[in-house]
Amino acid sequence: MTSGLVVSQRKRALSQRLHLPNISTVFPDISSMIDGLANSLSATTIPLSDPDAGEVSCWLLDTRSLWPGQNIWSASGAAEAMSLISLAEQKTISTKMFIQDAKMSLGSALLKRLFISKTLDIPWKDVGLARKGDQKHGKPCAVDVVGRPIEGIDFNVSHQAGLVALIGWNGKKRHKYNPNGSIEGYISPSANYEPDVMVGVDIVCVNERDDYRTIDAEGLDGWVDIYDFVFSDEERWSMKYDVDYITLLDGTILSRDELGRHDRCITRNKPIALTTPSGKEVMFNSDVLVDAKLRRFYTYFCYKEAYIKLAGEALLAPWLKQLEFFNVRSPKPGTAARCSTHGQWGEEVDDVEVHMNGTEVDDVRMKIQSYEEDFMISTAIQGEIKNLKVPAFQKLDLRSDVLAYAHKHLTTSPSDYR
Repeated sequence: MTSGLVVSQRKRALSQRLHLPNISTVFPDISSMIDGLANSLSATTIPLSDPDAGEVSCWLLDTRSLWPGQNIWSASGAAEAMSLISLAEQKTISTKMFIQDAKMSLGSALLKRLFISKTLDIPWKDVGLARKGDQKHGKPCAVDVVGRPIEGIDFNVSHQAGLVALIGWNGKKRHKYNPNGSIEGYISPSANYEPDVMVGVDIVCVNERDDYRTIDAEGLDGWVDIYDFVFSDEERWSMKYDVDYITLLDGTILSRDELGRHDRCITRNKPIALTTPSGKEVMFNSDVLVDAKLRRFYTYFCYKEAYIKLAGEALLAPWLKQLEFFNVRSPKPGTAARCSTHGQWGEEVDDVEVHMNGTEVDDVRMKIQSYEEDFMISTAIQGEIKNLKVPAFQKLDLRSDVLAYAHKHLTTSPSDYR
C-alpha cells in the first residue's frame, strides 16, 4: 500500500491549531421573508443503511441559470444568498472579475455551509471554516469556536463552467460535543491516531478552453507535452497514441480495435479511410479522433486533480509525476439540457488503477462520471473506506434544498426539529 505521503500530509495538517478567520455572525433578520416557507422545505438527504456508520454525500449545484446579471450584488436573488455567508466570503466573491466566477464561488460557499451544518447538527450561523496547513491555499475544513479542526468530517468542492460539486464524508461517531452542546475540535492527534477518511472531487469541461490553437500549431503531442510537469512519460504517451473509442458524425462508434494503427494520428483536419475487421469501409476526419484523445486527456486530468485534493495539495506537489493512473477510460457523454429538459448523466467508470512510485495504492477508491456532453466529475475517497459507498451525485435545488434549509436552521440545529 502506498499512501504514506498523503497520510503524512494529513497528519501534519490536522495536528496544527488552525487560525480561525474573523467570520461574521451578523446575519440580517430574514425570518419574516420566509415565514412559512422554510418549515415546508428542507435539503435533500441520502438515507443511511446503517445509522451509526459513516456516509458520503455527493451534491451538484448548477449556477448557470442562477442570479442573472452583470454584478453579483445586483444580480436577481443573489443578495439573499450573500447574506447567508460571512463578510470575509462576501469580500472574496465581490472581487471576482466575471459574474460566472462569482456565482460559482457563492454556490461553493453555500454548499460547504450546508454540509457542515447538516453533518455536525449545528445552526447555520455557527458554522466555522478555516484551512488546513497553508491559510491561503490549504484544504477547507470545519473548525470549532476556537479554531480547532473537527474530527469525523471531511469535504471538498470543485467548480467549473457554472457547475459546483461537493463530496463530503460524515464519520458520525467521531464528532465530539461539550456539555453545553457545542461542537468540539481537538488540539492534536494522539500518538496512535489512525487516519480516518479524506475525500476529493474535481470537475472538468472538455470544450471550455481554446486547445485547438496549440494543437493545430504543434500537434496533439506538443500540446500534451505542455503538461510534462504533471504527467509521467507513460501517461503522456498513452494520451497521445491511445484512444478508447471515437464517435462519428452519424453516431457510429468505432472501438480502438476497429481503428487499428490509425490511433497513432495526432493532427487535426486529416482524412482517414479504413476497413474495420468486419469488412466495413469507413471514412472520417481526424478531428473526431483528436477530440476523443482530448476527452481522454481531461479524464486523466480530472482523476489527478481529485486525488491530490484529498490532502489539499496543488498541482505543484513534488510527487505529481510519481502519481500515475492506469486502465483509464473516458466515460461516454450524457446529453445536454435542451429547452425544458435537464442535463443528463452519462457513463460512470470506476475501475481505474492508482499507482504511486510504481506501486498500486490500495486504500483509495476513485470513479468518474460524465454529465451532459462536455463535463466529467471525478471523486476520490481514501482511508478507512471498506464499508463506505460513494453515492451518485444528487442535484440540489437552490431554493428548496439550500436557502430554505439555511433560513430554517439559521439559529437552531437540525435536530431541534426532529
